[in-house]
Amino acid sequence: MGLLDSIEIEKKIPELSDEVLLAESLKRPQIFAELFRRYEKAFLRKAETVMKTKEGAEDVVAEVFTKIYAKGNSFVSQGEGSFKSWGYRILMNTAFTHYQKMRRGGLVEFSEEFEEVFPDMAQLGEQEQKVLADYVASVFVRMPDSFSSILKKFFIEGKTQEEIANEEGLSVGAVKTRVYRAKEAFRESMENVG
Repeated sequence: MGLLDSIEIEKKIPELSDEVLLAESLKRPQIFAELFRRYEKAFLRKAETVMKTKEGAEDVVAEVFTKIYAKGNSFVSQGEGSFKSWGYRILMNTAFTHYQKMRRGGLVEFSEEFEEVFPDMAQLGEQEQKVLADYVASVFVRMPDSFSSILKKFFIEGKTQEEIANEEGLSVGAVKTRVYRAKEAFRESMENVG
């Protein structure tokens, strides 16, 4: 892409659809600012309805835009408006997760099985567990949704493989395989974060 192509896109930014802007911003990150401009105020209003404070909403929205950009290459456009619904889904999931953490005092409770990955967790104090929870959340964001979802259910929510199989409409064997693969993906993502 030449300089002229880049200049033409810069001129057309206000006219481009959200879906095109996201795709272009993966090549030229400065374009992402337009998506931020378009959605920041609306996202803040919506997040504040869940979080009840402006500061909490700002934290959520900052995380949401990070997730949107980080997961941008996995977004599949289904036409006009698909970015908006995808963005709001990320917003609401993130807001509810933050709200639940806030209600529990910020301490995420891990199931006993999580000690497979972090064997010294039982010796950690409350503040260290909060730091660990934030670290785990940052690893989950870098993982494919299918893996992070099953790990959250198994390790954080403490659901059995049978419960997950019933929820997902899978066999227990399929869940065991997914948990195993998800743990491997978690370890790989952890190495990339750390």
